[in-house]
Amino acid sequence: MLRSPLNTLRRLFRETRGTEIAEAAMVLPMLFMAIIGIFWFGQAFRIYGTGTHAAMEGARAAVAPACTTCAALTPAQIDNNAVTAVNNSLLAAHLDPKQVVAPSPVPTLCSCGSATSACGGSAVTCDPPVGASNVCVQPNVQLSYTTVSGGAGTCGTSVSFGYKYPMHFTLPCWPQPCTSLDLQNMTLPAQAEERLETQ
Repeated sequence: MLRSPLNTLRRLFRETRGTEIAEAAMVLPMLFMAIIGIFWFGQAFRIYGTGTHAAMEGARAAVAPACTTCAALTPAQIDNNAVTAVNNSLLAAHLDPKQVVAPSPVPTLCSCGSATSACGGSAVTCDPPVGASNVCVQPNVQLSYTTVSGGAGTCGTSVSFGYKYPMHFTLPCWPQPCTSLDLQNMTLPAQAEERLETQ
């Protein structure tokens, strides 16, 4: 009679019917976390690519002449063209232009005609914002400098901004509140430069 409880305990320890459930309970949360991470990284990569494309479209719109026989555009018109192109590109990709934030830090670019990248203390700042936009348009910046052979450098326009990652993704953590894992604190940078088409 005393052997029967020991035999029962041995038989229970050898049973494997519940191990699949225990293994699944350990593996499935990690699998779901990996799948969610892949999804959020893919979203961030898509937004980064779209932001870079929007900045290129904005810079292209800023440097392109309105037409060959038209008068030169004013700085306000150039900035408006750039911001409109950025917003249109974001809207075409189903991204909200209201998530655009000012670039931090603002790119340090020298004014057109600078001989070296030291700028001599005359870095170009962003133009005043167009409407409620946070797009930084820096016109007449030096994109390349004079070469050893004495060739002229290239002038152009730079367009830059940041795009706030629009999704919340928080994990439970301790102590509360903890927002370090919230992806909405992440800002994706975008910058593009185009040379003036009149050169």
